[in-house]
Amino acid sequence: MATQEPSPPSSMESNKPGFPKKILANKLEDKHLCNCCHNLLRRPFQAQCGHRFCSYCFNMTVRDGPQKCNACIKEDIFEEPTSILKQGCAFPDNAARREVENLSAICINEGCTWKGNIKEYELSHEEKCEFMIIPCPSCKERIRFNEQERHNERECPERTLNCKYCKEPFHFKNIKAHDEICPKYPMICEGCAKKKIPREKVRVSQISTTSIGPPVQGVTSSSSSLGLPGPPTPALPLPPPPAPVPTLTVSTSFTPLPSSVGAALELQLHSEKTKVAELGRRCTDLEVKVGTFENVVCVLNREVERFTTTMEAGNRQHRLDQDKIEALSNKVRQLERTVGLKDLTVAEMEGRLREMSATTFDGVFVWRISDFTKKRQDAIAGRAPAMFSPAFYTSKYGYKMCLRIYLNGDGTGRGSHLSLFFVVMRGLSDALLKWPFNQKVTLMLLDQSSREHIIDAFRPDITSSSFQRPVSEMNIASGCPLFCPLSKLDAKNSYIRDDIIFIKAIVDLTGL
Repeated sequence: MATQEPSPPSSMESNKPGFPKKILANKLEDKHLCNCCHNLLRRPFQAQCGHRFCSYCFNMTVRDGPQKCNACIKEDIFEEPTSILKQGCAFPDNAARREVENLSAICINEGCTWKGNIKEYELSHEEKCEFMIIPCPSCKERIRFNEQERHNERECPERTLNCKYCKEPFHFKNIKAHDEICPKYPMICEGCAKKKIPREKVRVSQISTTSIGPPVQGVTSSSSSLGLPGPPTPALPLPPPPAPVPTLTVSTSFTPLPSSVGAALELQLHSEKTKVAELGRRCTDLEVKVGTFENVVCVLNREVERFTTTMEAGNRQHRLDQDKIEALSNKVRQLERTVGLKDLTVAEMEGRLREMSATTFDGVFVWRISDFTKKRQDAIAGRAPAMFSPAFYTSKYGYKMCLRIYLNGDGTGRGSHLSLFFVVMRGLSDALLKWPFNQKVTLMLLDQSSREHIIDAFRPDITSSSFQRPVSEMNIASGCPLFCPLSKLDAKNSYIRDDIIFIKAIVDLTGL
């Protein structure tokens, strides 16, 4: 005998079909629909054939045995055994479930303005919406969820009331029948005309007045009643007797009550005994429950104490960890500052090293400018119109100088010429030198093949501030704004090779 395959995990099962499509706030996609109820998937399962079903719908489909997948038949892709639905052939589709639960949703109950996602709708709103229409458990009338309390207290014909006289419960629809049998209902005594007497006392009063004789209406007399002959004489009128006053007959023996009253009292006594027995049973059950709860409370108290101790230890460890983290964070910040300072120092030293490696001390300097095309575009765009060369010297303790070049021209040469200038810089040995600077300067754009260099030379104007002893890092540049036409560089030439040009400066050392 074949064993039945296990059903899907109960944690994924649901006792409801899919969510109604109307709750979806956005556009509906077919992949989110159950292939059985055609509503939005609730706890989706995916069968071997690839179709998805609500957990409830799948279980209802296969509860009577294996079934053919209707979706496969409809799509004309039915194939055995893949398209056969049976217990154990489907698995929870958590990816589809997360997709569906994250969809935006609204409440479909009239008057409700709730909004959220489908997961929140299922957990906290679907069964608790105040505008939901539900049947009354007693009378089955359809009412709103938020009107249930008022309906149960004031409107439901099946609601239970307590008699204000005997305090016994009864259904509202039986109120007249209860008034007919209520032992405490106020009555008017027919014997004494006294009002507001409980029904049970009125019956006893009526039974007791049965011993009172009827009133005397008159007295008759005749000769025969006296033993004398003669015709009968009419009765003499007597004054009317006073109104009879009902009195109870006092005797040493009790008059037996009618059987119906005795039966009613016996029934009431039996009812009271039943209530007493029921109350005793309830008290016993409550005592057992109280004892159980006391045991549970003791266990919980011990657990709370253990948890409190563990939590306090955890808190202490957490504080220690926080202190360690804070100390380590301070060290990290301090190290970051130190590393930052070291990086600056290293960058400065690298700059100095590059400057020193390019520095010359004989008044001759060759400046190699790479990435010429990019740097010229930066000059045209105005991002870097000028560039400074590394410093060079006439001797180790001589004049300090550098070059300044405008790849798109400057002044009168802007946009048409390459401008090249000579700059006198402040050096450490300026106090030992002769001022103003008066040495001839030759500037050259080197031809990298045919040796047809572009050359320009000038002798400094000793009255210009550009050649006086510097009072700042460098003096105002002076040189050749029309050094080389840009058209000459744009034409085919050998001044630019591999996107590199070379500028050469020669300072005449005569007289130094």
